[in-house]
Amino acid sequence: MRGFLSALYNIAVTLWAGGMLAVGYLAAPVLFSQLADRSLAGAVAGAMFSAIAWVGLACGTYLVLFILVGKGWRAIKSGVFWIVVLMLTLTVAGHFGVQPILAQLKADALPRQVMESALRDRFSTWHGVSSALYLVQSLLGIALVILQERGKGR
Repeated sequence: MRGFLSALYNIAVTLWAGGMLAVGYLAAPVLFSQLADRSLAGAVAGAMFSAIAWVGLACGTYLVLFILVGKGWRAIKSGVFWIVVLMLTLTVAGHFGVQPILAQLKADALPRQVMESALRDRFSTWHGVSSALYLVQSLLGIALVILQERGKGR
């Protein structure tokens, strides 16, 4: 059973970090470069970012539990543990904090597109906050992959 749970740990790290990189730095830019309708590109990208946030919540929860069960309270001395906790915190902040603000700004701009409204500057600012959170989380994901690959994750 321990072997299965360890394999699941590796899969969770790969799915979370790899999914973030694929969505944020491959799929979303391709959408915006290939679709003429930027509103549609934004809607599809937003759905993908939401999906990877839920993946992150699930994977991150599993990783925290796996590390805590494996190390007990010594887990708080583990850099990998704190990387996962920080990634989870950023996921929660982005998905449940920043994204609702962006959605409300879009709704408040109707019937116009938010980028064609008086709310454009506020939307751009919050979108920048979201992008910065995602960048930090992505870099932490890369660090998580590197550290767990060396066997430091457990």
